[in-house]
Amino acid sequence: MPFLKFDIVEGRTDKQIKTMLDAAHRAVLISLGVPEHDRYQLVNEHKASRMVVEDTDLGITRTKNVVLVSVTSRPRSQEAKQFFYKELCRELKASCGIAPSDVMVSFVINSDVDWSFGNGVAQFMTGEL
Repeated sequence: MPFLKFDIVEGRTDKQIKTMLDAAHRAVLISLGVPEHDRYQLVNEHKASRMVVEDTDLGITRTKNVVLVSVTSRPRSQEAKQFFYKELCRELKASCGIAPSDVMVSFVINSDVDWSFGNGVAQFMTGEL
């Protein structure tokens, strides 16, 4: 936990997607301080005509490399979130050549009772995690 969902334009290779996911996981490890094997990621690919990502009049130029990342997580500090945004952009640029202008992130916050990692149990609530 956290759970990251990536929405991207279709056309990347499996290797490119793995590189992107590995880069994002490194950003999670450094900025959110989770254990190494705490990794939950999902990629959704869309035809270019099915993704509209405009810039809210910020002057941000998007390309076909645009990546929307939704992070579902327990509460995180403002500082941790800002560090994650920067670290994610740095990792994606260095590892994948994805420009920071092509990275959009949204956090969705929930609580311990909202998580079950399997077996029909809320492990944060039972103390297993």
